[in-house]
Amino acid sequence: MLHLRVISPSERTSEVVAMLREATGLTNLVVLAGAAQEPPGDLVLCDIAREAANGVIERLTDLGLPSTGSIAVEAVDLSLSDVAERAKEEAPGSGEDAVVWEDLARRVDADSQISWAFLAFLAIATQIAAIGVVVASPILIVGAMVLGPEFGAIAAICFGLLHRRPALIGKALRALAIGFGVAIAITFAFALVSHWLGWIDAGILAGHREVEFIVKPDKWSFIVALLAGAAGVLSITAGKSSALVGVFISVTTVPAAGYASVAMALGAWDDVGASALQLAVNIAGMVVAGTLTLLMQRLLWSRYGLSVPIPERPRAPRPPLYR
Repeated sequence: MLHLRVISPSERTSEVVAMLREATGLTNLVVLAGAAQEPPGDLVLCDIAREAANGVIERLTDLGLPSTGSIAVEAVDLSLSDVAERAKEEAPGSGEDAVVWEDLARRVDADSQISWAFLAFLAIATQIAAIGVVVASPILIVGAMVLGPEFGAIAAICFGLLHRRPALIGKALRALAIGFGVAIAITFAFALVSHWLGWIDAGILAGHREVEFIVKPDKWSFIVALLAGAAGVLSITAGKSSALVGVFISVTTVPAAGYASVAMALGAWDDVGASALQLAVNIAGMVVAGTLTLLMQRLLWSRYGLSVPIPERPRAPRPPLYR
């Protein structure tokens, strides 16, 4: 279930409440007249099944509440209520599969922000991957893959392509370009210093077959990227963070950046090109699969909502909820 907190101008509250009372999958409706102080208005509270939330949020938005009032949505971790269970049963589909598009839009927008945390995590992950390349440690490379924060920006590109938001696509591409640019530059500097100190030399890249998969992009790399992109989008929309960790482990974006950094410091330009190609293949595959996955989710849910009649439950006469 999701909990909605709506601040409505007093003159619009009757329309808001009428719409909510007819919504499928909604229950625990409460109206507190004049309770809101900033912005001023009536406070409307309700719970709604996740799979029915998109229509209600869209209707509330059409009523102009984001500009004249407020709409807040939060997840309900525990709800002990028979009426809430009935509300979930009457809503179409499964809440696990439902995509709340407004929530997804704000999440991917936030994840594509160029912040100090984003740059720091990506730089640290790339350096760990570079050390994994130097010492031929698959464990370090896997750790770096988990630490990388780049999938949020990739998901933003998928969302932007589906909903035709070029500004969001540009923002996410900029985050990826600057993020990987900064991470590779920092890692290159450390690798170059290590080379000057005699800690590493060109021979390490030729002798470590355990990590050569990073510089050997092929059809399997693209297939894995496709599968990871689909799984990543599903994990974000379903709120399955544990599955998203598996996505990070599946693709070699961060390890490719780390390998490229070391190869540049050692002058192994063929490996630099192969690593860059691996990075591009993985990002392209995830974008393609992620966009198609979002498209399938939108088509399936729109068809489901149109093709499955939702019976109206009998409603007993109720006293007015507000004045």
